[in-house]
Amino acid sequence: MATTVTRFRCLNAPSLRNASRSLISSSTTSRSLATETSPPAETPRRRPTYFKDKLNSVPSFSEFVGLPEQSLTPEDALELRTAMVGPPGKKKQITRLPTWLKTPIPDNSNYKKIKKDLRGLNLHTVCEEARCPNISDCWGGSDKAAATATIMLMGDTCTRGCRFCSVKTLKTPQPLDPHEPEHTAEALSRWGLGYVVLTSVDRDDLVDGGARHFTETIMKIKQKKPDMLVEALTSDYAGNLDMVAMVANSGLDVYAHNVETVEELTPMVRDRRATFRQSLDVLAAAKQAKPGLITKTSIMLGLGETEEQLWAALKELRKVDVDVVTFGQYMRPTKRHMKVEEYVHPDTFELWRQRALDLGFLYCASGPLVRSSYKAGEAFIENVLKKRRGVTVLSDEATGMQKAVV
Repeated sequence: MATTVTRFRCLNAPSLRNASRSLISSSTTSRSLATETSPPAETPRRRPTYFKDKLNSVPSFSEFVGLPEQSLTPEDALELRTAMVGPPGKKKQITRLPTWLKTPIPDNSNYKKIKKDLRGLNLHTVCEEARCPNISDCWGGSDKAAATATIMLMGDTCTRGCRFCSVKTLKTPQPLDPHEPEHTAEALSRWGLGYVVLTSVDRDDLVDGGARHFTETIMKIKQKKPDMLVEALTSDYAGNLDMVAMVANSGLDVYAHNVETVEELTPMVRDRRATFRQSLDVLAAAKQAKPGLITKTSIMLGLGETEEQLWAALKELRKVDVDVVTFGQYMRPTKRHMKVEEYVHPDTFELWRQRALDLGFLYCASGPLVRSSYKAGEAFIENVLKKRRGVTVLSDEATGMQKAVV
């Protein structure tokens, strides 16, 4: 019998580790029964399941029964156009961006190639500094020849502080890079472009405003590629028309200077050192310095301008024989800048394009995403310039207009 009991206890006793735990946790000195079993192991927890609401993927009740759609009430329409953003207790109402102003995120080989070249040569572009919404379209063409970029000379810091512009400002920026003209010409020759745009920050700290630096850059580009067409988007050089004439005679093909807005809004939009009349004098001086030179300017919409003010601005531009004008939507770069008064509908942009052409402008690019340096307009101007030189690019002018449609 003793043999049987000993054998039963050996076969059914708990493991040594469990037995020691039982002895330590026990408050009595009594011995555990041989038939006591270990506690059952915990079952693994299952992930909770959720019911996904799919009501939004089915037709609405009115669509299901075939009722006509009812127009939105003003309250519902306002709710669709606005949104509340910010942390709890500090939420603010903002206006949603219209669908026609949304652009894709840039990410392709052309974009990366141009950006790599720019960083390697220490060059800046207004595309990046001014946060242009067309950067994915201009830098990422279908091939390398279709890609364009607007080089910004004399650094990335401006001496003026316009309320619409996101370029950095400082009273005394860094000195000019003496190698920049050569590096710019080298970069543009690598890209193999037929039409390039150069612009610059305002440098009121320099005696000539940077006009000689601008002129040297254009001359080096023409030395490397004489057939390349160059557009220069310049500052007003603080009203020094001799500097305007120097740049106009540097070999460029298009002289551009932006009035930015109507005369009545200029003091609130631009730096106080820039005036509407001074900009008109710059455009007139460029034309006088080199007769036949194409002059160009740009106006932003959505700043609170009226129809009468726009009419007056266009007529003043025609008085100084400006050839090309562009209309674009003002986009607020940061909260520190002036707010958007209105997101102008594309149909309104088309209306002003027709009105500008009726006033006698050679070309007008007009649209929500149009900027002063816009490649559709550049394609048209390139065609006009080459035709003046006797080079046939397109079959007729109508085809050129069709290719440059915004």
